[in-house]
Amino acid sequence: MTKREFTADDARYMAEALQLASKGRWTTAPNPAVGCLLVKNGQVIGRGFHQVAGSPHAEIHALREAGEQARGATAYVTLEPCSHHGRTGPCADALIDAGIKNLVCAMSDPNPMVGGQGFAKLLAAGIDCKSGLMTVEAEQLNRGFLKRMRTGKPFVTVKLGMSVDGRIALGNGVSQWITGEAARRDVQRLRAGVQAIITGRGTLLADNPKLTVRLSEQEWPAEVRDYRKAPLRVLLDSSASMSASHHLADGLAPTLVFHCAERPDHWPAHLQNVQLDRIEPEWVLDELGRRGCNEVLVEAGPTLSGAFVAAGVVDELCLYMAPMAIGQAGKAALQLPAFTQIADCPRFTLADCRQIGEDLRLTYRPAL
Repeated sequence: MTKREFTADDARYMAEALQLASKGRWTTAPNPAVGCLLVKNGQVIGRGFHQVAGSPHAEIHALREAGEQARGATAYVTLEPCSHHGRTGPCADALIDAGIKNLVCAMSDPNPMVGGQGFAKLLAAGIDCKSGLMTVEAEQLNRGFLKRMRTGKPFVTVKLGMSVDGRIALGNGVSQWITGEAARRDVQRLRAGVQAIITGRGTLLADNPKLTVRLSEQEWPAEVRDYRKAPLRVLLDSSASMSASHHLADGLAPTLVFHCAERPDHWPAHLQNVQLDRIEPEWVLDELGRRGCNEVLVEAGPTLSGAFVAAGVVDELCLYMAPMAIGQAGKAALQLPAFTQIADCPRFTLADCRQIGEDLRLTYRPAL
């Protein structure tokens, strides 16, 4: 591909393509969220974004809107156009057939079925291709898909609600509610953006959680409301102690249980299960990656959350900090090994801090 500096107009059009792509961020998995803008003679003639897996890709929507005007236009796409036949045809072929003259792309696609082949096909057809515009933003938008393509594992966020002194519950286990209503609504948006929510036996027995997404219809982007899908509920329960009366057995959302003991006869038939000799975070994530999960959210107590941190598999900590102190009798947020050297302690970098109602939402990522 040729190299040149991008113009201010290029950046403006790509920014709009990224905004379009973000509309599908809750519904496209296991596919990436992609946006496309078609521009000709300084005018936008077509817009599109991928809405749900199995439906037309962003480029197809934009080409349909542009019609015959697409010939000779420039396509701004947030991810390399696909070049293979999946549930839909190759977008690279569609761009060629439409007579697109130039392609400006945010980044290449690490999917081994694409991996530069889309660019190669377009270049062979005489289309001028340039990539690397707003790559950081494009990477962030599809962080889960990109990690799964590169490692086989989903992007992992551990969510914790805590007091200013780092406690997630009183000594007697009571934790409802440490954080405020606004923070709890924000957690629902976190859930909407993942394909699986992981919890453990301790949380199952203490809280009997539902782990469903409780957003109103108006809180979903209008274009994808019809494609809402409940995240997979994932329970790590080595002793297979869940009863049929627990919410996770209610059948209202797909549920997968990792366990070591034999599957109990009283579990409903709709429960999915994986039996292991022992449960390791790495193995759980490998399985969820195979199932097409791009992002997963860990909502658990200090033991399981700490196990994920100690295993080094956490990509992000999302901490909701309430303006209250609980004291030393309260339950600590993370149960970690007893470190003897400060250098051995996991370190994180603050990526974002914002106020949500009366609480703070602190986003940390592992220090490099």
